[in-house]
Amino acid sequence: MKLLSVVVPCYNEEEVMLASYERLHTVLQGLSAYRHELIFVNDGSRDRTLQLLREIAAKDPQVKVLSFSRNFGHQIAITAGLDNCKGDAAVVIDADLQDPPEVIAEMVKAWEEGAEVVYGKRHVREGESAFKLLSAKYFYRFINRLADVDIPLDTGDFRLMDRRALDAFLGMREQHRFVRGMVAWVGFRQLALEYDREPRFAGVTKYPLKKMLRLATDAILGFSNVPLRLATIIGFLTSILAFAGILYTLYAKLFTEATVQGWTFLMIAILFIGGITLLVLGIIGEYIGRIYSEIKRRPLYIVSEKIGYGSGE
Repeated sequence: MKLLSVVVPCYNEEEVMLASYERLHTVLQGLSAYRHELIFVNDGSRDRTLQLLREIAAKDPQVKVLSFSRNFGHQIAITAGLDNCKGDAAVVIDADLQDPPEVIAEMVKAWEEGAEVVYGKRHVREGESAFKLLSAKYFYRFINRLADVDIPLDTGDFRLMDRRALDAFLGMREQHRFVRGMVAWVGFRQLALEYDREPRFAGVTKYPLKKMLRLATDAILGFSNVPLRLATIIGFLTSILAFAGILYTLYAKLFTEATVQGWTFLMIAILFIGGITLLVLGIIGEYIGRIYSEIKRRPLYIVSEKIGYGSGE
């Protein structure tokens, strides 16, 4: 009998934790043709999330818990759960119940029919602000124009991965992670499954604007060299303008009688070239910063507590 693993990253989810477990448990019990393990990853929660997970694991032997030593971030929590799963296929789903657990059964059916990656594609997104809907819509289209790989539009991290695709994904150990892009990069037979996203059951979003911008930066810099090419183009165009300014200055000095005051032109030139230089250095610095993070070879995460795992796991 095949084993299905379900990975659930959790951060301050005490209001939804029990309801999330109950719905997931019901769905997995309905998939009677499969054994299952339910892996919750506590990403340094500051509320009662870990306490509730301990109680759930004490009652259900199929539940396993990984608890981080601190908050390492959503994308890292997903990776930790997948690192520690043993399933023939693994599903990633958030605890907030915006992605309906009942869709897992449809993903498993698509997997049985030959798909190696089944990703949820959001058809309707209820309970989200107009700003978030608009920014998400244009972000996915923007990153697809820049990226070297085709990242499916209107998707999140809710997906099923066959063991072959999962092992390929786990071979990628970069620090700055954009999971949906990484899964698209590994390839295999991928299938979109449309579903209607529900409002949050309780609590608040764990992706405020700051974290959304950080994720967007990781996506762009992790899957595209376009910003570096753009920096090169900007530098080239700025050099042409600077050269034209030099020629104009020499012409005015050598071939005209006009007195050139020069202060305004000089200040504009300095500010313009200085601003462009700082912009280009900033883009290069972002890439260098990521190289620095990678060469330190620090572990992606530190687990302070494992619950439900045997001594050899």
